[in-house]
Amino acid sequence: MNIRVGVATDIGQVREGNEDAYLVVAPLYAVADGMGGHRGGEVASSLALETVQQLFERREGTLADQVAEANRAIYDRSQSDRSVSGMGTTLTAALIDGNEVHLAHVGDSRAYLLRDGRLTQLTEDHTLVHRMVVEGEITPEEAETHPHRSILTRALGVDESVQVDEGDVQVETGDRLLLCTDGLTGMVPEEQIQEIMLGATDPQRVVDRLVKVANHAGGIDNITAVVLDFAENGGPGATGKSPIPRQPTVERSVPEAAPSQRSDNTIVGAPILEPPPGDSASRSEAPSASASSLPAVRPTPARPGSNRGRKVGIWAGVTISILVLGLVGLRLFLDTQWYVGVSNGHVAILRGIPSELAGFELHTVVIETSLSAAKAETLFAWRGLPGGITTDDREGANAVVEQIRKDLERAEQPAS
Repeated sequence: MNIRVGVATDIGQVREGNEDAYLVVAPLYAVADGMGGHRGGEVASSLALETVQQLFERREGTLADQVAEANRAIYDRSQSDRSVSGMGTTLTAALIDGNEVHLAHVGDSRAYLLRDGRLTQLTEDHTLVHRMVVEGEITPEEAETHPHRSILTRALGVDESVQVDEGDVQVETGDRLLLCTDGLTGMVPEEQIQEIMLGATDPQRVVDRLVKVANHAGGIDNITAVVLDFAENGGPGATGKSPIPRQPTVERSVPEAAPSQRSDNTIVGAPILEPPPGDSASRSEAPSASASSLPAVRPTPARPGSNRGRKVGIWAGVTISILVLGLVGLRLFLDTQWYVGVSNGHVAILRGIPSELAGFELHTVVIETSLSAAKAETLFAWRGLPGGITTDDREGANAVVEQIRKDLERAEQPAS
């Protein structure tokens, strides 16, 4: 069975760096979404894919074994290198063997299969909200907008060992497989992803469109997508692409008329597209008004020193006003911010942000619970507690505390 491949990765609209990585080395394909800070995330995702690729080329173990070994490599690096301590990554991989696809998966990146016009998710998200859905605490619709939908319950590199989900899928002629990070699924609903995947025959055009739509929807995270088309007599695939997981950046100039798309896009393996008709790059600039059409305004020369003291007083007053307005605005902003953090060794609800400014804390403790913060931090989902877990409002903070309480009770129960 012939395979045609399209692949794209993009920094998005918010992040300063791209912590995503992908692997396209036929018959092995994968995406990874790193975490742990700019450098840590990049190291984790790249190291994971490099390890899987090396083990695959040496034919050591199954795909799931190779992913488990990647977990160990990231964990060991995290323990030995303080600059990337605590890093981790998701990983979703597909190994093609004839008309069978072997999948291995950890985290909240996803694999989808498009068949007969219908898109089906093949992987299960290892997230807190997905577990809450499974346990009946929230509905799938509530999970889509839940403030903690990005909290992972499983990732590579966090512990010495990890459980790897694996499974096999039989593919048919005309099927289309999508591997993607949550920068896509967090921005674009599945119905629209399905529509885009049905809208073009070229897989490269599909991934370019997916990235563009995710960016227009906000692009709050890095975006990576790999699309595989299965055909009896398809065109050449992407087997000639470099096996290095992180590819060179393709710089693109972007018309000013499309503010949701940044000029530092990193579209990999994509043609540099000309701006469509109607974009500002294809329009001539509006003529500026000529000098003769403007009223003549001649400044009146001032006597040296006559207004100096007055100007100083005015500028001092303006500066003080700006500072006062800034402080008022900051106070109003902080009063609307909520997060769950640590106070005196206990889980606490705080108002503000977990930061300082000129030695002043930008938060206040609202409630200090009796829950042990140290015990909560031993649970993977709540490792980020010391840095603060932000919520949309007080109710969201209460929900987080309640979930921590349930998780601690569950962890203390003896194994059956």
